[in-house]
Amino acid sequence: MAGKQSKYLADLLGDEEAVPSPPPVVDERPARARGMTLLGREAALARVASGEVRQVTQHLLDPKRVRVWAGNARSYAHLTEEGVRDLIDSIIAEGGQKVPAVVRRITGDPDHDFEVIAGTRRHFAISWLRANSWPDMMFVAQVADLDDEAAFRLADIENRARKDVSDLERARNYLAALDAHYGGHQTRMAERLRLSKGWLSKMLKVGAIPDDVIAAFASPADVALKPAYALAQALDDAAAAKAIRKRAKAIATEQADRRRQQRSPLPFAEVLAQLLAAPDTAEKAKAPNWAVQSSLGRPMVSVQSANRQGVTVRLHAGSGASNEELLDALRDMLGHLEASGGVRLR
Repeated sequence: MAGKQSKYLADLLGDEEAVPSPPPVVDERPARARGMTLLGREAALARVASGEVRQVTQHLLDPKRVRVWAGNARSYAHLTEEGVRDLIDSIIAEGGQKVPAVVRRITGDPDHDFEVIAGTRRHFAISWLRANSWPDMMFVAQVADLDDEAAFRLADIENRARKDVSDLERARNYLAALDAHYGGHQTRMAERLRLSKGWLSKMLKVGAIPDDVIAAFASPADVALKPAYALAQALDDAAAAKAIRKRAKAIATEQADRRRQQRSPLPFAEVLAQLLAAPDTAEKAKAPNWAVQSSLGRPMVSVQSANRQGVTVRLHAGSGASNEELLDALRDMLGHLEASGGVRLR
């Protein structure tokens, strides 16, 4: 997979092969060997001149002059020193950033000259190091000429291999890109991103889950594709969506209280179960408490449940009621259900 991604990134940027400029060295080999080296260098330079190979220039940038592209799925605001600690330690150990980010030039922004397309964590790490005892650290980047759609594909390929980019972040990123880059056509988007249409459809559906529902979870990063898809499907029903959003608001309030009290938040599985059960819970709460006794004072007819699927009525044995009395009671029951806002059977 890594090989395929590397080739895809190279094709996207148009850099099939990079020829770095070698540092000057003292060559003590025999003249014949040096001649072969010179021939090799001349051949490499000829390939560059012909356009067969493109040289890649790496720029040393002040990260303050580089903003993060808004079209990237990764949430820069949620990056922390702890979450990027492994990269920070690696940059310190290696004496600087070894893998360049990909940026593009921007205009019309007096505070920035470039924006990061791929390399958000590297930008954060270098910014953190410069602010914490490493002021000379520079942000290493390759400048690419990319339109928004190509930039989106490049950022997406990099983020697919990152575990710290959540399913929800990617899903919302895809949803925004669907209209921005692909005119709302899922099939074209799937082809351009080399994804299955079914999988992309699920991602887009999860990306459309409202913010007030997501707020019920301890962290958006907890929202995984498969379980969240069931929630997204439940939200398709207007009545169910109303109950789910109401329950989500209550759970979000409880989560906030738990944070203030420094208690553990409700786990993802428990929150999801409560949200999925919310429509049935709401219907049971609405079910009328209605019962009729016969002329002998015994239970005759009672409503067991009332929901979108219908009404369950119990005719009690041993009530001593006649058929006519039962029918009258049923008619009264239907009138009571309609008057109380219950389910209409007609």
